[in-house]
Amino acid sequence: MKTRRSERVVDMTEYLLAHPHALISLSFFASRYQSAKSSISEDLAIIKKTFKERDIGQLETIPGAAGGVRFIPQISFSEAKKIIISLCQRLSEQDRLLPGGYVYLSDLLGQPELLKQIGRIIASKYLGEKIDAVMTVATKGVPIAQSVSYYLNVPFVIVRRDSKITEGSTVSVNYVSGSSERVEKMELSKRSLKRGSRVLVVDDFMKGGGTVNGMKSLIEEFEAHLVGITVFAESTFSGKRVVDEYTSLLCVEEVDTHTKTIKVVPGNYFNEQFSGFE
Repeated sequence: MKTRRSERVVDMTEYLLAHPHALISLSFFASRYQSAKSSISEDLAIIKKTFKERDIGQLETIPGAAGGVRFIPQISFSEAKKIIISLCQRLSEQDRLLPGGYVYLSDLLGQPELLKQIGRIIASKYLGEKIDAVMTVATKGVPIAQSVSYYLNVPFVIVRRDSKITEGSTVSVNYVSGSSERVEKMELSKRSLKRGSRVLVVDDFMKGGGTVNGMKSLIEEFEAHLVGITVFAESTFSGKRVVDEYTSLLCVEEVDTHTKTIKVVPGNYFNEQFSGFE
């Protein structure tokens, strides 16, 4: 049964948003709505214009018999800036300071809407990169990795510090914790990552960078390639950080345990992604 244009546009928009980076043929939509391809093309032009005006993302058109359309989620400078500034203010709240100078993040990383925003921000940085998988370490980095992998439309893999019988055979590496300088172990199921994969590493918090460096070593064991590293938040570190190239959304610049004050500022994301951040 044929559908009206308004119905088609609503349904097509929902379908595109739910399938980021997937190539969808015009024939699929034409069959779905029992409509001519010319009508579908006009509908897509409306959606493309709206996506651009509302800073939702790009709608790419791929010509040819094997072509179609692909939705690429993006976030604008102004929207990303507003989200990051808001997060800085929320992380600067006094009651977030934990013993040892740690900052409580679990409530923020448990909010679905906020995780969606974080996923869009991180995914937007890697629009021009080919990524096969997103990697994180259990447990707090998992919701971030899941959100990023959704917007990139690739699997995410979870590195563990303890053995799980359900994981089957694993590859393990020893690494030095950047903050405590203890030797620890992490492992990943052999079935989780294909050889030669291009991997994006994400994590919730970084001090000395030991955990992230351990994941780098694990990627090398799989003969895979590291595309980039992005952390939700980093803290200033007095020693030598074992990771040099990374992106952070937030930076815990100062922590005073006596006055219980925290100063959180934007991380280096804007330095790399956008010029002229203030």
